[in-house]
Amino acid sequence: MSYAIIGFGKIGQALAHAFARKNIDVSVASRRPAETLAPQARAIGPTVVAKSLRDALEADTIILAVPFGEHREVAKALPSWEGKTVIDAMNALVPLEELDGLPSSAFVAKAFTGAKLVKAFNHLIAATLAADPIVEGGHRVVFLSSDDEDATAPVAALAKQLGFAPVKLGKLNEGGWLVHARGRVWGQLIFQDLFKKEQ
Repeated sequence: MSYAIIGFGKIGQALAHAFARKNIDVSVASRRPAETLAPQARAIGPTVVAKSLRDALEADTIILAVPFGEHREVAKALPSWEGKTVIDAMNALVPLEELDGLPSSAFVAKAFTGAKLVKAFNHLIAATLAADPIVEGGHRVVFLSSDDEDATAPVAALAKQLGFAPVKLGKLNEGGWLVHARGRVWGQLIFQDLFKKEQ
């Protein structure tokens, strides 16, 4: 399984740190040319490699960490998203009317036709996401929601590999609402920094 993080702001870099901590290869890309990201990527760790957007999108699993308004531009970069898993780590700070009344991830899914979309890694602030998720024998919780059950399992496996404790919330319009920002209204689980003991 190959991974790419699209967007190299605070959240993108925080996720890159999580991959680097576990020595998992990940490509990073943004609107800026790969060579401008390269020094920062190298500083995070040897498994973090800056690439062009086109090259990064060859990965099997794409983590979207761009500002919400830019997701459509990323979607246009590939003619088809068949066979790809897209992890939506964004938060939409736009009114619900602009999302056709949908949870933001369901709205995003419309742009990535054919992809399996999972909402994940969006509810923690960047500094928390970048920190070691294993504290005093507990694992920091990340919430997952998706309308595609098959897509959730590999994302949960990735979360575990990164040291997090994945908690499934079900479909986007069910438990998924708990981790969606709606305009300036935040889902109840956003910013909740929870830990789960090993079972």
